[in-house]
Amino acid sequence: MRAIELITEEIPPLTHTDTGENALRWMDELKVSHLPVLKNGNFVGVLSEADVLDKMHLDEKLDKLFDHLPRPYVFANAHIYEVLAKISEHRVSVLPVLDENEKYLGCTSVYHLLTVIANTGSIRESGGILVVEMNAVDYSMAQIGQIVESNNAKILSSYIMSSVDSTKVEVTLKINQIELSSIIRTFERYDYVVKAAFQKSEVDDDMQQRFDALMNFMKF
Repeated sequence: MRAIELITEEIPPLTHTDTGENALRWMDELKVSHLPVLKNGNFVGVLSEADVLDKMHLDEKLDKLFDHLPRPYVFANAHIYEVLAKISEHRVSVLPVLDENEKYLGCTSVYHLLTVIANTGSIRESGGILVVEMNAVDYSMAQIGQIVESNNAKILSSYIMSSVDSTKVEVTLKINQIELSSIIRTFERYDYVVKAAFQKSEVDDDMQQRFDALMNFMKF
């Protein structure tokens, strides 16, 4: 999925003639801590709630309050992984999307991204989850896939986690089967460490509750 497909119409940009008070009011209403700023239709930068609160005269316009704003953004054809990486790198709740000429097209938000991922990924699909650990040098998705498929199952999605101070990697697998016992035994025969296993009922109840709780938290 590309950034152009992740734009939300629910978050309008500020303009350089808006005041600090207006910016804070919009952020409060939209439940975000950042907003893009435009000047004559051109992208200027991203304004943060913290930076506005540091100013004394909030009745002044943004172009008087700020000489410079940070400019985190992604291009329209950026993959969703790049969008997530940019949001994490710059710690923003809203990220602008520009075309190849740096014309502002719109923006996406953390809340919108989480909703898109939850609705289009494998989170809602029936199945179970396995978390397996191995040495980084032994990691092979081909072998992992072969182990799962040898038990007449398929991997719906996977996620890899690693740490700079560890030689291990942890792979989370969403599998299209509810019963995982035979798959677990096969992984163990190949010397994989199965750190966790979640059956369908646990996944549906626990993960859905966690996701719904996160969505509700981000609305406030």
